Amino acid sequence: MRKADPRGRDVLRRAVAGQRRDVGVGAVLGMGHQAGEALVPALIGLAVEEGVVDRDAGGLLRWLATLAAVYVGLSLSFRFSALAGERASLSSAHGLRAELTGRVLAPEGGADDDRLPGELANIATEDARRVGAVTMAVVVAVAASTGLAVAAAVLLSISLPLGLLVLLGTPLLLWLGHLLSKPLERRSGTEQERAAHASGVAADLVAGLRVLKGIGAERAAVARYRHISHHSLHATLRAARAEAWQSGVVTVLTGSFLALIALVGGRLAVRGDIGLGELVSCVALALFLVGPLSEFSWVYAEVAQGRASAARIAAVLDAPPAVRTASPEADVPRPVAGGLRLRHLSYASLHDVDLDIAPGETVGVVAPDPADASALLRCLARRADPASGAVELDGTALTGPSLARTRAALLVAEHDAELFEGTVLQNVTAAAPDGAPVAAALTASGTDEVVRTLPDGGDTAVTARGHSLSGGQRQRVALARALAADAPVLVLHEPATAVDAVTEARIAAGTRELRRGRTTLLVTTSPALLAVTDRVVLLDGGRVTARGRHEELARTCAAYRTAVLA
Repeated sequence: MRKADPRGRDVLRRAVAGQRRDVGVGAVLGMGHQAGEALVPALIGLAVEEGVVDRDAGGLLRWLATLAAVYVGLSLSFRFSALAGERASLSSAHGLRAELTGRVLAPEGGADDDRLPGELANIATEDARRVGAVTMAVVVAVAASTGLAVAAAVLLSISLPLGLLVLLGTPLLLWLGHLLSKPLERRSGTEQERAAHASGVAADLVAGLRVLKGIGAERAAVARYRHISHHSLHATLRAARAEAWQSGVVTVLTGSFLALIALVGGRLAVRGDIGLGELVSCVALALFLVGPLSEFSWVYAEVAQGRASAARIAAVLDAPPAVRTASPEADVPRPVAGGLRLRHLSYASLHDVDLDIAPGETVGVVAPDPADASALLRCLARRADPASGAVELDGTALTGPSLARTRAALLVAEHDAELFEGTVLQNVTAAAPDGAPVAAALTASGTDEVVRTLPDGGDTAVTARGHSLSGGQRQRVALARALAADAPVLVLHEPATAVDAVTEARIAAGTRELRRGRTTLLVTTSPALLAVTDRVVLLDGGRVTARGRHEELARTCAAYRTAVLA
């Protein structure tokens, strides 16, 4: 948390500076409102002095008219000041959400490492809202300071001791309020971290609800969430206690200060140092000061929470990229022939992997350990840089060209690919270039059968993540989307685990036919898919331990038989 604090302050400064127009307008109008509020007691005192003490009806009417004009001005100032401040707050929060979304979706990745989707959503909503609220706090702080300054000036004009009491006591009171906000800032940061983690776990459990029900793990999931939410509740209560303690102590200090002002004013009136109208003004000003001083208490709480949230936002924005690009202006070879080479590749569980795939070749990769498959896919998809070695496309290392150009040439379709809201055909054609073989992709993936069974065919609506479809239907639509993209090099990870054997065989034959002349890498243990490859590579223990055709390895390699046929 401390490491992100300096950048957290930068986030706060940018949030305020980015809305300087609305903040400036709100502050100026707020100053007018608070100045008017502070002048009201003085005007009332003058009206009492001339109308009651001096019995001057004309003077009374003049001051009452002035008082009415001031009320109109301060009312309009408050309305438009609040409007500008609220607009600044909402716009600032929206800008931060857009910036966070851009960072999370950035091609180089890294922002979502070790963070659940729900946690990121919480940062982009609640934390962004709290940082945005700091802009309104700035407007209120400037306005309240103006009110205090005008009140002090009026009291100085009435009585030097009263004015000095306000001028000297107010800074001390504000400093004490600042000190009291420190525990709230610390506990607010912890509260937001645990609340975000609880939100992330909840979203994760909801997304996997079908799986949890299928394996009968509902009780374990409930117990896990109850444990995490209990910690979140505890942190929230600690933050609430800190806020209540801070507000309570500040209220007591403020009340004591105001009582002191009233006491000094009363003694001055008894001694005859100030008149009746001036005493009324002093008492009314003491009551007025409750407002600005209470607003400072709110400002401290908002800034403390905003600082904690800004540090969390900064941690996401400053997350190091998962991959690097040596030369963003570089390009992959044109046209892409499709020659893929892994040269002494080491990453995570992979060790010194060498693999040459000729252009147009269909190669299967069998990885009994899912960690090996995951590491290979991360390197091929450019979601991670190898610890050593390289992945080359047509002789060019993938760390050179931009991520967008690399991923357009080499598409990795992972097993858990998600669908988005829209229609079936919109999902299939999402990445398809003009002239792509969409109809052939539907047939090769078996999605044509899915379309025929749906009520509206290809125009059937798909809900978020494709949950309105069955597992097999989702998998075939995702495969059709990958095939329709018509990438020069296509990597498919277990594309047919949720379909029956007949459909799996059809997908294997269709994929082979559609991808003829294009480089295809099948990372799978499916015998049907491996049977249509030109050759197969066995990754065992993070190393290449066997190569050959599927039939040959099934006869001669025990480890291969265990992985594929067991």
